[in-house]
Amino acid sequence: MIRESISSIATALVVGGGIGGMATAISLAERGVRVDLIDLDPEWRVYGAGITITGPTLRAYRRLGLLEEIKKAGAITNKTRLFRHDGTHLHDLDEPVIEEGLPATGGIMRPVLHRIMQRRVQDVAIPVRLGLTVTTLETDETGVDVTFSDDSTGRYDLVVGADSVYSTVREIAFPHMAPAQPTGQGCWRISIRKPPGLEAGEFFLGHDNPCGITACSPDSVYMWMLTPHEPRETFMDEEELYTTLKGLLADFGGNAGWIRDNMTRGDWINYRPLSAALQPRSWSNGRIVLVGDAVHATTPHLASGAGMAVESGVVLAEELARADTVAEGLAAYEERRFERCRDVIESSVGIGRLQLEHGSPDRHKALLEGALARLNEPF
Repeated sequence: MIRESISSIATALVVGGGIGGMATAISLAERGVRVDLIDLDPEWRVYGAGITITGPTLRAYRRLGLLEEIKKAGAITNKTRLFRHDGTHLHDLDEPVIEEGLPATGGIMRPVLHRIMQRRVQDVAIPVRLGLTVTTLETDETGVDVTFSDDSTGRYDLVVGADSVYSTVREIAFPHMAPAQPTGQGCWRISIRKPPGLEAGEFFLGHDNPCGITACSPDSVYMWMLTPHEPRETFMDEEELYTTLKGLLADFGGNAGWIRDNMTRGDWINYRPLSAALQPRSWSNGRIVLVGDAVHATTPHLASGAGMAVESGVVLAEELARADTVAEGLAAYEERRFERCRDVIESSVGIGRLQLEHGSPDRHKALLEGALARLNEPF
């Protein structure tokens, strides 16, 4: 696919080699920008279970040219089924195909998705430096002077902060912003073999702790569960993670109950508290700009964190290509992204609040379907 070139910048530094950073680096490089990508992890690893990929997220990956690889490596379905926690079927979510040839929804293991994106980074010849972050950023009318954590320096026409919810770039260059705030919930995840009867994504509602299952390959799934978060001073070890999650699933039927009865201590289990933030405008400071969790961190309720990050990387490159100046391009990027990200974050946090307040499954379904319908709109 031919991309419109970017004339206002020749070089860019992307800080952060996760989903948002790689999407941004690929999008800029495909439009003729010489991009350097750095990541703090010296081995450029990713941890985690699976990831749900909604239709809008698949649409964003199609814009990166990665849809077919994701379909091949993951699991694609055409619907999500809603159940009561005891396994009683309630409703199937209306998940229309939003573009011709685009699957409705699916899932993939997060490390597999990262490897697909890492290969594309290498294919477009983006230099990657690992075990590295930035320590100072000085922006002026023509570029940004950068000092790296190894004391080396560089100058770029643009610096993009895509370095997670704990962004160093945000901390250095955006004093009007603040860290993401806890939502009061935590998220459990387990990777496990596929239950024999699972044919689509599943949500289990009507319990204090809603959960869901996403297929990530022909023979594997991940299950998530949302619970009230109780702060503690120590992390849970593997035995406590196993026994606690098994106990939390005691009331569940259907495939959630199957996972409870078949999970083993060898399955990957994780728990983390949730936080979210829509950072206040402006999202750019001179020639420094933020994308992804650094500026619009959300919760997993709409399965849209990755999709929003990829969209932002694509939109940033598109608007820079359309604009005559960097300032115009950054302003147009922010204008296209702010309200869409606001809706995703507020809807996700609102659904979480409803869960903490023990709201009805019907209310949960209505909020979920409304938010997903808005996500289907063009970005």
